[in-house]
Parts: sequence; C-alpha cells; structure tokens
Amino acid sequence: MSEHTYVGAVDQGTTGTRFMVFDDAGQVVADAYERHEQYYPEPGWVEHDPVEIWENTTAVVTQALREAGIDAGQLAGIGITNQRETTVLWDATTGQPVHRALVWQDRRTTDRVEALRAAGKDRWIRERTGLECDAYFSATKAEWLLDNADPIETDRAGGADVRERAAAGELLLGTIDSWLVFNLTGAHVTDVTNASRTMLFDIHDLAWDDELLAEFDVPRAALPEVRPSSDSSYYGYTDPDGFLGAEVPVAGALGDQQAALFGQCCFDAGDAKNTYGTGSFFLLNTGPEAVDSDHGLLTTVGFQRSGEPAQYALEGSIFVTGAAIEWLADIDLIEDPAETAELARSVDSTDGVYVVPAFTGLGAPHWDGRARGTVVGMTRGTRKAHIVRATLEAIAYQTRDIVEAMEADAGIDIRRLRVDGGAVKNNFLCQLQADSIGTDIVRPEVDETTALGAAYAAGLAVGYWNGIDDLRENWQVDREFTPSLDRATADRRYERWGEAVERSLDWARDEGSDRSA
Repeated sequence: MSEHTYVGAVDQGTTGTRFMVFDDAGQVVADAYERHEQYYPEPGWVEHDPVEIWENTTAVVTQALREAGIDAGQLAGIGITNQRETTVLWDATTGQPVHRALVWQDRRTTDRVEALRAAGKDRWIRERTGLECDAYFSATKAEWLLDNADPIETDRAGGADVRERAAAGELLLGTIDSWLVFNLTGAHVTDVTNASRTMLFDIHDLAWDDELLAEFDVPRAALPEVRPSSDSSYYGYTDPDGFLGAEVPVAGALGDQQAALFGQCCFDAGDAKNTYGTGSFFLLNTGPEAVDSDHGLLTTVGFQRSGEPAQYALEGSIFVTGAAIEWLADIDLIEDPAETAELARSVDSTDGVYVVPAFTGLGAPHWDGRARGTVVGMTRGTRKAHIVRATLEAIAYQTRDIVEAMEADAGIDIRRLRVDGGAVKNNFLCQLQADSIGTDIVRPEVDETTALGAAYAAGLAVGYWNGIDDLRENWQVDREFTPSLDRATADRRYERWGEAVERSLDWARDEGSDRSA
C-alpha cells in the first residue's frame, strides 16, 4: 500500500453523479451524490447538460472529502466510471460543449441504423465491434452531433464548420469518461471499455477502425487516445491550482458495467454479474478471447490492465429496469421505491398481468428500437399491487432472457450470479430473480460495486493494492438467495412473458412513429 490512505472514484451515472472514497479494505469512507436534469426535447430523445455534470462532479468530490475530513492530498489516485455510449462534443480550447450530450437511451438515430441494416452493414459492424447495429451506441450519436450541433454559450462552434473544426482537432468527441478526464487533467483519453461501446472501435485490434470512422464520417483527430482501464502510466494529474488543490493521479476508467464486473472481482472466465440500475446489464467474463454471440448478446471488452491482454465479456443490455420503478412513482402507483416489495407481497401473483417496460425500445436479445412499453392481461379486478408486482417480475424475466441467451452462446450453465446496484436492496426482487432463473443470487456487502471497480482500477495502477488477490480478499457476501419456486411454475410464467414481449414489438411504427423513433 502507498503512503496515502485512500482511493477515490467518480461514478457518473444516467441520473446523477457520485463520488466515493474507499480504504484499503474496500470499505466506503466518504460518499456524496447529486442528481442532474434529464432533457426530453422530443419523444425518444434524451439529453444531458455536460456542464451541469462537470459542476456536479466538482461539488460531490468537494462535499465527500469535506464531510469525511479527508484532504485531497490523501488520495493515492482517482478512478472514473461512467454511463456508457452517452456522447459529448466540445471545444478543445474553451472546454465548452457545443450541444447537450446525447444519452445512451436516445433513439433519434433509429432511422439511420435501420438504413445500415437494410444495406447489410450490420454484420460487418458486428464483426469489427462485437455490437449490434443500434442507436444505443455512440457512432450514430457522434454522426448526428457533427451534422446538427448548435452552439451552447459559444459562437465558435456549430453551423457549417463543425466537421471542419472537428477534423482539425479543434472540437473533441468522447464519452462521459473522456469529458471528465479532460476537465480533471486536460488530457483527451478514454479506456478500452468505453471505446468498445462506440461502434467505432475494433475490439480485436483494440484500435479505432478507419472504415467505421469513414462510414460515420467521424474524424480521428476529434477522438481520444485509447488507454488501458487500469493505467500505470496514468491518464494525467489533477491541477494543484484547481478545485481539489492537490495533484492527484487519474489512473483508471471503466464504463459503468465493466466497472461493476471489476468491482465484483469477476476476474476469471466464467464469472458473471448483473447490475440493476436505470437499466440492467449482465456481463460474463469470457477471458482473453472474444466470444461471438448468435443470440443477440454483445461482445465487449471487459477490462484491461497495463501490460496485460484485454479480458472480454459477453453482455446482455436491458434498457429499463430501475427506470421501471421510477415510472411507477411517476404515475403515482407508489411514493417510494421501498414500497414495491410490500405491495408485491400483498398479492399471491400478478393475476395474469404482465408489464413490458420497453420505454426506449428493447435491448438484448430482441434489439427492437421501436418496441414500446406495454401492459397486458388486465381485468376489472386488477389493482395497483398486481401492476407493481408485474413490474418487478419484468425485471427478473428480462434477466432470464439474457441468461438463456448467454448459456447458449458460451456453452455454460450459470449457477451463481453476483448482483449489485440500487434495486438489489429489494429482497423481494432478489428472490424473484433467483426463482425466475433457477440460480443462486449473491449480493455483496458493498453494493456500490461500480464505484468500487473504478477505485480498484486506479488503486492497482498507482500501487495502492498489490494485485487482484488483495481485491478478492475484500469481497464479502451480504446475503445469498436460493430458488424456492418450482421450475414448472417458473417456466410457465416465463413462457407467458415471451407472449407479452411479442405484443410490445414494432409499436412505434404506428401513427406518430417518425417522432417516437
């Protein structure tokens, strides 16, 4: 361990920004959180203000350190984890964004990806990137920004010269990790996990792909340098004259789901985790070989340490899970997420009600950007408890969709699943998940494993921890859930779920589909 005491992690998520500080045992010693605004300019469009995100980052870092009585000089390093695919375009000189960030949930480029599929380019894209051709990823978002960006608080960018200025390196493109690293250190870098989510990156060569850049007309000069997730050369240092008042190495970054994989100590092939946040993301470590999927999963970079080969993962991406709970509150069925367990327990079943929370389309294994949220099976006797329970069951069923696809692709039987994220505090949901999949569900003591993974990546890079065996020793089980529902009943309910999903597909092609897509 180094002479310093702690490692910090910025966890920049879809709904807010958190800063956590961990000690050498992997325990939280400081924590602060701030939400940011969600912008919906048109149906299916989702945007964030990058300036607000950066200001919130400085605020939560300052608050966490102050409340814990920690001096910034005590930080051995800082790691970053972030909402993936969300794309920012900013001025390299002024640091001002030229448009709001396009969020991973944004569907405005659905027509573009459908044109790519119609042209037969989806197979080529998948072979290079491991990704489905979908508006979820950064490539079409970057293309849209370069074509349509209007300036925000600056007259230097936007209009006809946006692409010209990007090609000259005067405008920079990146995911949120790049935006934060730039503001912290002045460097324009990203890590391999975030790069692997752009649909511009060859995951086999671990490099930006010239043919993909040409397809989307994205200039290489605007893109960040790609570095390991845990980088012993460091991305850079914070400015000692800046808001921290100290020179602290920024030495690690991972996309949020890969960070959770790392924080759950899924270092070996066959290890699996599922994170329940705004969306839900299931990753299976496949080792140093990229495993192709025939069942709608993604092949992605899991993590890379300096001087070591990249570790790959299969991923199932579910766009809406925790957001479905937020929806229940939005429509006044609940006042607080904690109510869902009690309401769900108050009925023996959903009475045949199924909720398909396809509010922004469906991800793996369906990949239908025009699917929309659906409630089926209601009768005059349906009560809010049935709808709440059906919403929780939908989270479990969507995960089973992924598990079945993953077992088919990888040729393994997943017997133990590590889970994390805010929703896993709900014991009823965890038990539902165990019953639906027929798999033991293991919840760790530190459930903020996304931030922990970023801290681990940075801490390993700066020598705060000696190696991954130190991290394995830190990992402790809070509770384990074993299946209690008979398989015949679980299978029958799951089959009906599949029928409900069928009714949600392709819905946005109806009247108003141009705006909904």
